[in-house]
Amino acid sequence: MLEGKKILIAGAGVSGVGAAKLLGRAGYHAAVYDGNEQLNTEMIQAQMPEGMELAFELGEYRESLAEQYDLLILSPGISVNSPIARSFYDRGKTVWGEIELAAHFAKGKIAAITGTNGKTTTTALVGSILRAWYDSVFVVGNIGIPFTSVALDTREDSVIAAEISSFQLETTVDFHPAVSAVLNLTPDHLDRHGTMEVYGETKLSISKKQTKDDHILLNYDDAATRAMAERTPATPVFFSRKENLEEGIVLAGDTFLIRAEQKEIPVCSIDEIQLLGSHNHENILAAIGICYYMGVPVEKIREAVMAFQAVEHRIEYVDTVDGVDYYNDSKGTNPDAAIKGIQAMVKPTVLLGGGYDKKAEYDEWIESFDGKVKYLILMGATAKAIGAAAEAHGFKNVIYADSFEEAMEIAREKAVPGDAVLLSPACASWGMFKNYEVRGQVFKEIVRRFKG
Repeated sequence: MLEGKKILIAGAGVSGVGAAKLLGRAGYHAAVYDGNEQLNTEMIQAQMPEGMELAFELGEYRESLAEQYDLLILSPGISVNSPIARSFYDRGKTVWGEIELAAHFAKGKIAAITGTNGKTTTTALVGSILRAWYDSVFVVGNIGIPFTSVALDTREDSVIAAEISSFQLETTVDFHPAVSAVLNLTPDHLDRHGTMEVYGETKLSISKKQTKDDHILLNYDDAATRAMAERTPATPVFFSRKENLEEGIVLAGDTFLIRAEQKEIPVCSIDEIQLLGSHNHENILAAIGICYYMGVPVEKIREAVMAFQAVEHRIEYVDTVDGVDYYNDSKGTNPDAAIKGIQAMVKPTVLLGGGYDKKAEYDEWIESFDGKVKYLILMGATAKAIGAAAEAHGFKNVIYADSFEEAMEIAREKAVPGDAVLLSPACASWGMFKNYEVRGQVFKEIVRRFKG
């Protein structure tokens, strides 16, 4: 497929550099396009495998590049509707993303996980379960390890757990997981996808190359994902926390069950797991189903689920300072994810929110406070919009902060012994931090400072 092709990589960030490295390791040459004319090309070249000379196309995009190159590798931060992508599409030329590129070189079986929320926890749990049974396991994708960085290290007997975002799914072509999952669907990234219909179809495209011999796990409790069962080429398997389904992966009372092939197999109970919150029960159900259809024995699934602890930045207990519990839920980057954070709290809560504006609505988030939230401390570009939504729903204890540090100081002042302070912003971190991980790390550093 790539032999003799002139390849252009759009974007010189982590994704673009990862794509270039993979191509170099595989023996191909490429050029990198970036709009930054001051890009440090020497630093990027120094990261390449020996013998790979990168070409660079910098500055304002030129249509002639689409004539000059045969294949575009598009970084997920660049939209498929951007001028560079459209110029390739309009000429009938191939556009791949990093996932498609990596999958072209990878060997073994892939379990691919998408959804608005819960992807990281579910993917990490799937990785832990797979490691309990398989020798060669890779956990990749939006979880933080680029698929491109390990694709050439995979073997025919490898299994790969891949967290896949909607941005990455826009540029898949022949990507074919053995098992896929769509965990849920709530409004997010509509500034990129435009409508919920487009967003939903982008998520469902995770299964577009699957067949009836493959499986897709779908959340029965989410009407949007439940309806996907009629439109997928894969064999659908439902998981449900609320409905006692005759077939699927269910939470019956307090027991996680597999109901498949006319068998009912108990896995473990709520009392035996270490993850907080009902949303994590959904993540566990999905992970159980994914790994069952990836061939892991139930006993190994049971052991791994019971041993698994929360991932960093997702309702992560940090410390108790002066009788106040601090929780880092920086990964709550949209209102639905942040609702899960609130629902997991069992103490009166001082909540920190706000950040980058992804054109979300905050009404359901405010309604989910349900008497638990004592104070809402707001910062960032969305502070006023969230404050207005809070006022419209009768929540008056809103405090505005000019910086993250000031918000933390206010939270420390307002919280009393027996309370919790929760960072669950309902917004992305951009404009204040590089990403949600940095925001979460800063939160934890300030908590450690509070403790002295």
